[in-house]
Amino acid sequence: MDGTDGVLELIDQRRLPVEFITLLVRDTRRLHEAIRTLAVRGAPAIGVAAAYGPVLALQSLDADATTVDGLKAIVEACDFLATSRPTAVNLFWALDRIRHKAQKVCQHPQVTLGELHEAILAEANAIRAEDIEMCRAIGRHGEALIRDGAGVLTHCNAGALATAGQGTALSVMFEAQKKGRSFKVYADETRPLLQGARLTAWELQQAGIDVMVICDNMAGWLMKEGKIDLVITGADRIAANGDAANKIGTYSLSVLAKQHEVPFYIAAPSSTFDLSIADGAEIPIEQRESSEVTRLAGTATAPDGVAVYNPAFDVTPAQNITAIITEKGVLCRPDRDGVLAHLQAPDT
Repeated sequence: MDGTDGVLELIDQRRLPVEFITLLVRDTRRLHEAIRTLAVRGAPAIGVAAAYGPVLALQSLDADATTVDGLKAIVEACDFLATSRPTAVNLFWALDRIRHKAQKVCQHPQVTLGELHEAILAEANAIRAEDIEMCRAIGRHGEALIRDGAGVLTHCNAGALATAGQGTALSVMFEAQKKGRSFKVYADETRPLLQGARLTAWELQQAGIDVMVICDNMAGWLMKEGKIDLVITGADRIAANGDAANKIGTYSLSVLAKQHEVPFYIAAPSSTFDLSIADGAEIPIEQRESSEVTRLAGTATAPDGVAVYNPAFDVTPAQNITAIITEKGVLCRPDRDGVLAHLQAPDT
């Protein structure tokens, strides 16, 4: 996205793997809709996409608009986009960063609207560039965990589609592949929206990694059979004590992994940590429409009018997590002190 009349191009993840279609987003209303309806999804990707929302808002201003009008448009865009989804903290982190940048720029009395626009676009581009490098760093820190011949279980999608780079959990796999290791990935289908079957399997297949889709309720049995050597998932928000929210079903996997003595890893950037939240009980959990559960590709799979509970995320307690992999390194057995020390450490 460049200049003052750019467009934000997003892969429409709702259409994969059947169709590869991109959306051309020109205003914050369309961007809000894309995030809310999961056209763009994955915590880092949501944050990066949202960062460009205020840029789109500035582009919609009249020719005679002032810097005051610009700052107002940025704040309003940030507030509006923050209502799109409640759980992924990267969304709020990116919007806060853009808002603070705008306020800092506007402290200079002679700043023009054009200069404000350039500064906000540069900040959004910086967020995107940092995300790309973050993905590579996570992969480099985690790749040694995947030995040759390993069986790896993952849930939902934490790959390139979920970030601006090559992913978080999947980045670990991509980097292990670059080292010449051969391994098998079991991708949970991830009900009810099948992000594992539709997106993760598609990404890994495109990359030439051996992948097999399994139903969510098969994971425990595969662990019992000794086919799973480690579990790696992403995260949408991590509390100060290391509790991690991720796609619904992740908690169950952590319990199964603990029972079968299978290491359970979270791969996520440091921006996913929310130190304002003491533990997982405080993480807001998004509740989504019942139709996601009662219908599949337009076909009814449950009786009309039946009650539905459809939380999009659950929380894995820190004691079930073997380690958290970030761009800073590997945090083993996360707890409150360990999280704080890890986040204060320089990137490696």
